[in-house]
Amino acid sequence: MFVDKVAVTIKAGDGGDGRVSFRHEIYVDKGGPDGGDGGHGGSIILAASRNQNTLASFRFQKALRAEDGKAGDKQKKHGRSGKDNIVAVPVGTVLTNEAGEVVADLTEDGQQVVVAQGGRGGFGNAHFISSVRQAPRIAEKGELGEEYTATLELKMIADVGLIGLPNAGKSTFLASVSQAKPEIADYPFTTIRPNLGVVVIDKENSLLVADIPGLIEGASEGKGLGDEFLRHVERTNVLLHLIDAYQEDVAATYKTIQNELKTYAVDLSKRPQIVVLTKIDGLDAEIIDAQIAELKKVVPKTTPIFAISAPSRQGVKELLYEALKIVTKERAKHVKKAAAVLPVIRMVKDDSWRVEKGENGFTVYGQKIERFAQRTDFDNTDAVARLYDILKKMGILKELHRQGIEAGQKIVINGYRGIEY
Repeated sequence: MFVDKVAVTIKAGDGGDGRVSFRHEIYVDKGGPDGGDGGHGGSIILAASRNQNTLASFRFQKALRAEDGKAGDKQKKHGRSGKDNIVAVPVGTVLTNEAGEVVADLTEDGQQVVVAQGGRGGFGNAHFISSVRQAPRIAEKGELGEEYTATLELKMIADVGLIGLPNAGKSTFLASVSQAKPEIADYPFTTIRPNLGVVVIDKENSLLVADIPGLIEGASEGKGLGDEFLRHVERTNVLLHLIDAYQEDVAATYKTIQNELKTYAVDLSKRPQIVVLTKIDGLDAEIIDAQIAELKKVVPKTTPIFAISAPSRQGVKELLYEALKIVTKERAKHVKKAAAVLPVIRMVKDDSWRVEKGENGFTVYGQKIERFAQRTDFDNTDAVARLYDILKKMGILKELHRQGIEAGQKIVINGYRGIEY
């Protein structure tokens, strides 16, 4: 079964907790802290593979999870880190989060992207030894791994996309120029899923062609099948718009498809196109010329028009060379555009925070302080005291004083238990 869009939940592994432990050996007087750190949680990694061609496996695998890190142990033993979950997906897979933001776009075989980071393991009490703190009874809890709901969407990466009304001859054309074996019949909607075929032009050149289920008027409003699959021609370099030469009004047919391309989520009507009049075998030259003349009234002057017969290969060779010419030109544009944009690599560090006064106390917001709170064991008085020290060092206590905090009022760090001032 061909599946090209699925919803999944993603959960990276949680970090292991640090350990509070002290050496207890018969011949060692007052053994020091020896609690080990927790292991890091595993991450979720998507890996593009050319051996995958559908997202069908995710129909029954709705949750992607990675292994949690193990807790630290005595004798400064570090907890084992959780294994990463490397998930194979087809080349052309896009992952978006709940906000519709693109998290990963895998366009090359072997490309890997971390889509959910595992949580860091918490420090054991051996980590907190200092000249003024000889016997710390503090250990951090492990951080939670990233978790969210996401959508996996497959967008085939083809050079050429075939579009047109049902029974325009798209599948016949693909079968005649490649080794693909799409279903072909004399009724509409024989193609119910995209088909791919490699077309060999000559010894040095080939094209990857995608056959998309037929579009009908109103497809952008959910009618028919084709609009659901138009995502597969978003990445193509050129569209071959096939029109049945036996249509009564070829100009109207052309306009219908152009309108659906324009009203799609991404305006595909501006994509380079070649208009192809199909099924010309059996038609007089005068009729073919008349149909082409009608198309020229509505087709932009820069758009080539070809008349072909796929079974007899009439006009097919010339069409393929024109498609190759446009694809080569578009590829050069993409390479130039990619070279012009240099990646900027930088560490993202957010130390900002803010304090809001409420009826029952104060709430502190901020990425850094919330991470410290996540690693704090609120049942451990020494750990809470350390959190107070962090609030002081970051200047948050000073802001609380400025806003008039009084003894006994609660300080709540966003999403975590409150502590009394």
